[in-house]
Amino acid sequence: MTNEITHGNLGIGEVTLKINLVGVVGAGVMGSDVALDLACNGYRVVIVDIDEMILDKSDEKMKKTFSLMKMMSPKYRSLDWNVIDEKIEFHTEYKALSHVDLIIENVTEDWNVKKAVYEELREVCKEETLFAVNTSCISITKIAGLMKRPDNVLGTHFMNPVPMKTLVEVIKGHHTSEATVETVTAFLKSMNKVPVVVNDFPGFVTNRVLMLTINESIWLVHDRVGRPQDVDKIFRLGFGHEMGPLATGDLIGLDTILKSLEVLHDSYNDPKYRPCPLLRKMVDAGLLGKKSGQGFYTYDKRN
Repeated sequence: MTNEITHGNLGIGEVTLKINLVGVVGAGVMGSDVALDLACNGYRVVIVDIDEMILDKSDEKMKKTFSLMKMMSPKYRSLDWNVIDEKIEFHTEYKALSHVDLIIENVTEDWNVKKAVYEELREVCKEETLFAVNTSCISITKIAGLMKRPDNVLGTHFMNPVPMKTLVEVIKGHHTSEATVETVTAFLKSMNKVPVVVNDFPGFVTNRVLMLTINESIWLVHDRVGRPQDVDKIFRLGFGHEMGPLATGDLIGLDTILKSLEVLHDSYNDPKYRPCPLLRKMVDAGLLGKKSGQGFYTYDKRN
């Protein structure tokens, strides 16, 4: 699949950017799902993680996720894993991204980590490469300030699990060009996603509300107002949510929830974002949710 999309004015008139090769930085839960979804939609993918063990686990996870996708959604049943797998390359060095057209970055919600990653990408990527920051709360404008072409940077906040969710929150930073927004939204539509464009502010729309909801739900457990299963049941049956906030926190990762709340608390200096002590205690204990096998609920780590 090659999508020809008019992108921007690079000083030489309008150019046609062919998004064919996509880089994915970070091979954790989110990065693996993004890479798999890209390959299922016909794109060639270069996935980079500095930890080779994480890359090995990523390949295994994608194969298991693909099997589940085929069972749950008819649109994937005609796809063959071997064909999908051939579209994905695994690398431990950023130089493997030197020729990609678009990078979707998925590293941990930590400014120092992201800053180091973008300083590396700035040196190896071609000038016209677009950068899509898959972040929960960190400023897109701040990240764009690290790059040679800040107008080529925007946020793409995918929902979890990526292959099964259509919404992508697209965040326009202060410097993001309209051409970049148009190119990336067209690209997302080619993946059967529904992009919704919002402006850059800590937490954007989704996580500015969601993190408050999850944190307050943890306070309910901390204060012994209700058990986790009862808090979630109220949200599922009372408000029609597919998942309760505590199960959602487990799915995202309680360590990610904590880091996101810390970013929001620091950004707004508002006590309403203060993380619940129970959340800190669980993260300190390694009870991170689904990825560790234990959070507010118990999970089979083999799945």
